[in-house]
Amino acid sequence: MRILQAMAGGERGGAEAFFVWLCRSLAGRGIDQRAVLRPHSAREAALRDAGVDAVAAAFGGPLDLFTPRTLRREIEHFRPDIVITWMSRATAFCPAASPGHRFLHLGAPTGYYDPKYYRRCGHLMVTTADLKRFFVESGWVDARVSVIPHFIPDRCGAPASRAAFETPEDAPLLLALGRLHETKGFDVLLEAMRGLTSHYLWIGGSGPLEGDLKQRAIDLGVGDRVRFLGWRDDTPSLFAAADVFVCSSRRESFGLMVVEAWMHRVPIVAAAAEGPADLIDHGVNGLLVPKEESAALAGTISRLARDSALARRLVASGRDTYERVYAEDAGCRRYIELFEGLTASRPGHDNRQVDQVGGLR
Repeated sequence: MRILQAMAGGERGGAEAFFVWLCRSLAGRGIDQRAVLRPHSAREAALRDAGVDAVAAAFGGPLDLFTPRTLRREIEHFRPDIVITWMSRATAFCPAASPGHRFLHLGAPTGYYDPKYYRRCGHLMVTTADLKRFFVESGWVDARVSVIPHFIPDRCGAPASRAAFETPEDAPLLLALGRLHETKGFDVLLEAMRGLTSHYLWIGGSGPLEGDLKQRAIDLGVGDRVRFLGWRDDTPSLFAAADVFVCSSRRESFGLMVVEAWMHRVPIVAAAAEGPADLIDHGVNGLLVPKEESAALAGTISRLARDSALARRLVASGRDTYERVYAEDAGCRRYIELFEGLTASRPGHDNRQVDQVGGLR
């Protein structure tokens, strides 16, 4: 089986990290691949170290004529059975199959994107049942949308130094990660910190709201206990130092950080956005609170601080969930089974143009 994967992607992000993890994991299981991605020296090096040919393309705007040519050239030379395009930009640039080489175009939206961007795909793979409902309700045929959750390779790190971030060793430490954007709800978390007078908070991430959030922390009187760490590549060390992971997102299509917290054995408190609500069994492997409710968030975090037995139960169940469902072996096997099933059910890898969402012309 030959698979070509294409992603535009940003400089940083969870979807971009998963793209590399999946390519490397599939390569380790004998899947012949080629990756086409925006120039990014670290990602390209990681892929090549795993034996995956990495080809750079601009994935620019409407006047970018070179990326379609690059994709067509790589498809013609590599002759993949499946072309996976991650998110909408790479999907838009993917050329139609030529008469001389049929392939399955597998779209991989990682969020609630406009279905019109995927109308030329033969199949979709999404990360949650809620995302599948979104696309099916938009007109996609149920059988043409598969739910395959992301996975995370098991990894660990020595605890990050609290002293380096002026955090007392005995203070309860909260960790939050993500782009500093309105959808992540960090303003709600900062509001919750007013009711958590003994807690410290580390926020790892960068984004357009960094200045606003720092000022908000000062205005709320919690700035002395909040540390903005910037974008971090050492998340295992941050988890190892933390007592609780908090996901305050207003919208989160999957919630890869929830899985990472389970892996690192850190208890989770999450706002009930789409992804975390789908992932977490409340009271079993994490605690959910209503979105936008800072008082509920603070109260639930305080509950964990008071109930160490509950925290231990959540950690044990979360780690069990990770090992059963989201560990690398189990997760990668699901992808391979999907690929094998799709290619086996399409003789000649028929990839005729999709005329309307969910149907073939």
